[in-house]
Amino acid sequence: MKALISGAGIAGPTLAYWLHRHGWHVTVVEKARTVRAGGYPIDVRGVALDVLDRMGVLPRVRAAHIDTRRLTFLTPAGKIAGQIRAEQLTGGTEGRDLELPRGRLTTILFDAVRDDVEWIFNDSIATLDDHGDGVAVRFVSGATGEFDVVIGADGLHSNTRRLVFGPEEQFNRYLGYCFAGFTVPNDLGLAHEGLTWSAPGRMAAIYAPGCTDTLHGFLMTSRPQPPLTELGDADAQRALMASVFAGDGWLIPELLDGMRAADDVFFDVTSQIHMPSWSRGRVVLTGDAAHAPSFFSGQGTSIALVGAYMLADELATATDPTAAFAAHEQKTRDFVRLNQALADTGGSTLAPATSRALWFRNHLLLKLAPLLAPTGLLGRAGRRAATGLTLPPVRKSLDALPLP
Repeated sequence: MKALISGAGIAGPTLAYWLHRHGWHVTVVEKARTVRAGGYPIDVRGVALDVLDRMGVLPRVRAAHIDTRRLTFLTPAGKIAGQIRAEQLTGGTEGRDLELPRGRLTTILFDAVRDDVEWIFNDSIATLDDHGDGVAVRFVSGATGEFDVVIGADGLHSNTRRLVFGPEEQFNRYLGYCFAGFTVPNDLGLAHEGLTWSAPGRMAAIYAPGCTDTLHGFLMTSRPQPPLTELGDADAQRALMASVFAGDGWLIPELLDGMRAADDVFFDVTSQIHMPSWSRGRVVLTGDAAHAPSFFSGQGTSIALVGAYMLADELATATDPTAAFAAHEQKTRDFVRLNQALADTGGSTLAPATSRALWFRNHLLLKLAPLLAPTGLLGRAGRRAATGLTLPPVRKSLDALPLP
């Protein structure tokens, strides 16, 4: 069986690893020139850690752990509203949850399967023709191929989803914010900590991933409608953030200057993807392309890892890919729902939109955070969502089966 995977982020290489183990011939196409390095820190917790363990990469991921020791929340005047550990915010497990730069994780996953599957970089899918017995694919480069299945693991703004299911707008649930992320020099000497400043409807953060000379800057603002015009215009993105935060104190002027000077600004909206079905014919979506939860949930990476494992497990013995897709969705959708629901609480905790909500958040941090250490501000829901699925046993790889 031949599979084409679009996307070399988190879900794509994970799925490629397991499909190869199950005897599939796998091709991965990625529009970037190489696996993307850098990026903001991401979390892995709960059952997703078991996926990494079964892939044999958990020691490398653990070695890259950042270990954020303190998150400080600041009032509009720049005074400390509260200080907590990351686990108190997420409901995670101290000593078990892992945090590392996104690019570090993608590199580790790529290395695990780089010599076992075919990689096509600097290209993407132009057209798909699902003719029942397979899928004929034409790439932007002009190359063509025939595959038994095509899997879209190409993120929130999935090209595969657009080609097969239609425009993104029908599946995108906008959560009311847009944000800009970028790196700035670590002139403050911060290490293993984050600072978050909040005013009604806007939030700014500085994050030190370990002990390095670089900080991650972050600006976010509430918007009644998604700023679609700015999505494709870097100058307009910078202008929007500069106008929103004009006149604010703390370190906002320095962050705005850093954003203007940065060459790695990433601008997007906070959104989730909700689809009635993750597959159509011989094409299926996974990861953010199928069910992005937004970073408010803190679980995008984890459900991408778990979803890829579960999909590969169903395809391992499939004679009918469409039946495998349906079984995968039936077993995984409740887990996805649990984790997407975390965004509702996560958004109001990270970025309160009103003065009343901001007061309540800060009051909660100041008065109750020490009492919430065992469960976190997201309570038991965060832990229950992260562990809300049991992985099926690892199927024997093709190489491990006895010869006839």
